[in-house]
Parts: sequence; C-alpha cells; structure tokens
Amino acid sequence: MKSKNVDVKTPESELEAEDRGAEEERPRESDSNILDLSSDYPRDKHISIQRHLADLEKLADLREDERKPCPLCPEEKFKACYSHKLHRHLQNLHWKVSVEFEGYRMCICHLSCRPVKPNLAGDQTLSKMGAHYHCIICSATIVRRTDMIGHINRHVNKGETESRFSTVHAPKSSYNVVKESATDVQVLPNHSTPQKTDSYFNPKMKLNRQLIFCALAVLAGERKPIECLDAFGATGIMGLQWAKHLRSSVKVTINDCNENSVTMIKENCHLNKMKVKLNSREEDNGETVGHGEENSDTIEVTKMDANVVMHLRSFDFIHLDPFGTSVNYLDSAFRNVRNLGIVSLTSTDISSLYAKAQHVALRHYGCNIVRTEYYKELAARAVIAAVTRAAARCNKGIEVLLAVALEHFVLVVVRVLRGPTPADDSAKKVRYLIHCQWCEERVFQKEGNMVEENPYQQLPCDCHGSMPGKTAVLLGPLWSGALFNTGFLRRMLLEAVQYGLDEAQPLLKTLVSEAECTTPKHFSTHSPGDENKQEECGVYIRTPNTSAESYLVHAGKRKSEEVLRGTAKRQRAEHSAEHPPFYYNIHRHSIKGMNMPKLNKFLNYLSEAGYRVSRTHFDPMGVRTNAPLVQFKTVLMKYSTPTYVGAQAEGPVHLPGEIQVGEEVPAAAVIKVEEAELAEDDKSGVAAAMVTESYPTHCATE
Repeated sequence: MKSKNVDVKTPESELEAEDRGAEEERPRESDSNILDLSSDYPRDKHISIQRHLADLEKLADLREDERKPCPLCPEEKFKACYSHKLHRHLQNLHWKVSVEFEGYRMCICHLSCRPVKPNLAGDQTLSKMGAHYHCIICSATIVRRTDMIGHINRHVNKGETESRFSTVHAPKSSYNVVKESATDVQVLPNHSTPQKTDSYFNPKMKLNRQLIFCALAVLAGERKPIECLDAFGATGIMGLQWAKHLRSSVKVTINDCNENSVTMIKENCHLNKMKVKLNSREEDNGETVGHGEENSDTIEVTKMDANVVMHLRSFDFIHLDPFGTSVNYLDSAFRNVRNLGIVSLTSTDISSLYAKAQHVALRHYGCNIVRTEYYKELAARAVIAAVTRAAARCNKGIEVLLAVALEHFVLVVVRVLRGPTPADDSAKKVRYLIHCQWCEERVFQKEGNMVEENPYQQLPCDCHGSMPGKTAVLLGPLWSGALFNTGFLRRMLLEAVQYGLDEAQPLLKTLVSEAECTTPKHFSTHSPGDENKQEECGVYIRTPNTSAESYLVHAGKRKSEEVLRGTAKRQRAEHSAEHPPFYYNIHRHSIKGMNMPKLNKFLNYLSEAGYRVSRTHFDPMGVRTNAPLVQFKTVLMKYSTPTYVGAQAEGPVHLPGEIQVGEEVPAAAVIKVEEAELAEDDKSGVAAAMVTESYPTHCATE
C-alpha cells in the first residue's frame, strides 16, 4: 500500500509497476481496507483525507497515455478516463467540497463505505445516496457537508483530537502543560473528555477546585496537621494545590485506580518539585524523590479503588469527584472519617439531578423530583439527603457547611458529627416537599407519622379549592435544613482573599449574604471582634484573629452529653434565624403587560415590607425570601408599571380595592385583579381611561 503522506519518497523503479497495479485494484475495494499507515500521524486515515490536491492525484497516478479510474468513485459512477479529465473530476467533485481540519482535507467519497438501505429506485439512485465524508478523528461517515462541519466542531469543543485513537502511548512531547493557581500539570490533548482519556482535566471546574481548597484551608486552621484524601486524582491537580499552598498543615494522599493516571500524577509531582511517597504495598522499594531538595513536602500516591482506600484508612478531609454520581462511595467515606472532619463531594450527573432524567434520580438518590423554577436548589437538597442517610447508617450526623449548584456540577461540603444523637437529629431533617403545580408554591411536610386527611391544607395557596383535580405533587425525600454555615463561609472568604483566589471571592460573598438572607449592601467581609470566635456544632473553633480565651477541640475527642444538649437547644433557638428555604424567580411571576422593577429595587421593596430577602447563586434572577408567594406577587404588582400607557409617570401602582402590602392577600383576589386587567385590554376604545382610573399615577420619589 502506498502512503498518502506528502513527505514519502518516490518508490524505486523496479517497484513502480507493482505499486501501480495495487493502486488500480484497491480503489474498487471497501474503504475500510484502504487506510493510511504513515507513522507521523497517530492513527490510520481513509484515502479521502489528504493534505494537498497533488496527494489525491498521486493516488490516481495520472499518466497521459493510460486511462485511470477515480480512486474515490466506483466504476459504475465514473469510468476510467485520461489524465486531463480525471484531474478536473478530482478538483471539481472531490476537492472543492472538502472539509478542512488542521491542514487536512476530508474529501467527499463515493465508494461503498457507508451501508445504504436497499432502494427500489435503481442502482443509479443508490450510488448517489452513497456519497459521504470520513471523519479524521473518529472515522464516522457523514452524508452532508454541513453535518460534517458540525461534527468536527463538536469534537473541537470537547477537546477531542486524533491522539486519543492511537493504540500507543503519546510521547511526553505531546503533553500540554497547564498552569492553575501556581501549580503546573501535564495533560493530554484530549484531557477534557473523561470517557476517552486516562488523565481527565476540566478547566471549567476551576471554581469548584477553589471552593474545595478554601474549605480545606479553614479546616487546616482549626487543627494541624490533617490527613486529606483526593479519592479521584486524575492529573492530581487538586492534591498538588493542597500540598503546595498549605505545606506542612496537610498530609495529602492522591488516589486513582488507573495505572496511567497514577503515572501522570507522579510526573506532575516531580514537575512541581514534590516528593512522592508510595503506598504501603510499595514502600519497601523506596521513595521516589522529585527534582530539587529545597521543597520537603511529600505527597502519597496510591493505586486503589476509592472504596478500598477509604475503608483501610482514616482521614480528616475527604473529597469525592467521580465521573457522574458519588452515591456509590458515600458509605465508605463516612465509615472512617474522623469526628468533626469534612466530607466534600462533587456530583456531575446534572441530567438526573436537574430533573431531565427523573428515573435516574429515583434510582441513584431514591428521590422523586420534577422540573421546577427552583430545580437547582432541589438538586442540592436531594444530594444532601443521600449524604445524610449514608452518614446515619454509620451512626454519624452532618452539618451542611456549603451547597452550591451551578451549570456543570453540584458541590456539597458537610461536617461530620459522631454519635447516634446527631445522626437522629440529621435524619429528622429529611422530609418530603409538597409542591403546587399551578402556582409553584411549596412547603415541607410537617414532621410526624400521622396521616393527614387533607395534605393540601399545608400549602399556603388555595389552588386545590379553585382548580379541578389534583394540583400538588409530593417530592423527595429532601434535606429540609439550612444549606449554608455563615461563620464557615466568612472564613472561606478570608482564605480566598489570602491566597488570591479571584474567581471564588464573588461567589463566596453572594453565599454569605444568601446565608444571612440580607442584601449585598448590608454585607461586610470583615468580621467584628466578637465574631472572631465562631461557634459551630456546639464547639468553639479558632479563626485567624482568635483571642487566647478561645480553645480548640481535637478531632478524636468525643463530645459530652452536656455539649450535645446545648447544641440542640441552640439549634432550636436559632431555627427561626436560618435562611428561608427555596427562592422565587422574578421573571416567572411577572405580570403580563407590565414592566417589572429592577431586581435590586424589588429587593428593597420587599425588605421595606418587613420580609427577609436576598439574592441567590442558584438563579441570577432569583429572590430568596420568607414572604409567601401571594405577598411576593402583590409587591411585584404594586411596583410594576403598565407598558401600554406612554404618558403615565413612573412610580408604584396601587392595587384596586383595600389590598395593601403586608396583609394576607388570598390568591383568588390576585386572580380577580388579573382578570380585571384582561377585561380592560379588550375594551380598546376606553382602555386609556380605564387604566388611568384603575391605576392612579403618583410622583416617583426616591
């Protein structure tokens, strides 16, 4: 077989006749038998993929004195002809409609490569339907040129390259060095495709890694040294950042079950001048020392299943970041984690958590969910409920420190509380949620085992009485407690400022204001002197400005019964101060034909009405408030302006009748107001007069 690479030398004279005979026969064979075996390209390519038109003409071996067939067309479609006609055929039919990618041209192919269904129209139509392109990356056959361009773009967006189809390991020269937070790691060109590479590295998860680092830095300030585990190392970027910045405060263990990933983790440790300590089974062979002796930090690298390494050893900090769901590793994580330790997990199965695959969520998390306006918070509470049940099976309770749900992942960070009493308290916070499908009002089911005759009475709305049939659905079980710990988030923000983590700082500020349920203008990043000693889980934990009077609780010391009783009393006393569950989307509840106020102004209006209010990171247009939905709509309607009255002055719009903000407004009254507005719209002749009468104008004052 003759190579199609441009750099291939011309064959010797005694082999020309044999090569020409082979080339005349092979174009009529199947495309799967005609491949390029050039050594400088990492995988085999079809003959329709060439760099230059001259390479395509070399396949035909154009000679003026002989008739030659087209190498990309069957004999039934294009008969053998002389060189001048074959040159025009290759240029106009194959080369001009080719698709270019990284210097290669994927020409259109008419061979019998692509299986075509039998057609009664005849052989001529069948040959026309057989035209297709061969993908240079995955060898797929695509019919349309536009589809081929989109197919290649999807490969590029996923970071897929031809190197992932090579059967041999790529040389070190093909590695890409990525730098993040002063840490260098080597990655393969296809590092962002977890199914096709051994060293998965996602640049979009940088924010996730920064949040986890801040949580670990806060724990390292409480007690040191702490043993931390990155159960799914991949490239080892996360564990390297821990060891490089926190130094002697942490003892880092990076684990991965893939041998190629473990090899790359060791190379990345050497790249960052770290010592590598092998696991207990390999310690007899000695230690591998990185380049340079100025850095004495040591990272332990293990090659085990994540469940095995968590069963064998105890850790203070465990991070789980598998591909997809992490429920398969929760039992092992809580089995040996130390008291007052931290377990963080990142779930990337957003299709099931965001209610796109509800049957998968029921199978993995044992939770019934539907697509709602607050689906991201619903996903976070479903994950925490699974974490709570796993911890309770090990006689351990949890305190949620952080719950973040963004576009690509759901991150949950919890503190472990050892003992059956905290386990019982945490298990009681897993409840079902009653969700109204008409107005999207929601409320957690009351605690108790007695069956209620009419569960619709728990909902604040009266949709069940005014609408036919069943109007609500039961979701869950979900976590009904708080999603944030304000003191822990403030210390995470201090760590983010100290280490210069710019991407995490805006999100942490939003989380602190959301945890306190206050507007951002009332938020202060600097804690006063009396807040230097934060109380969490019934114990006092030292912060960077802690006075000498505060003390430190060791990880292995069991809490006394008096402390536990004090914790329960404090939690009951501060239950009313927790942030309200869930949020409302201002666009979802907007009034048709009305201009909504700006979001920040609307937050001030709700705050002036006497409600707690804040923005939420789950939804950029979401409002977290303890106001019921009827009052939320009432305030929104009052400060909205009609779009069809050009001469009306800006200002609040008063509702008809005696309805005022702060009063309990029935849902039927809101419906009547909306029906009245629709009736006014139908009367085109007196619309302006009716609107002026229903909505008196006022001067807009600040």
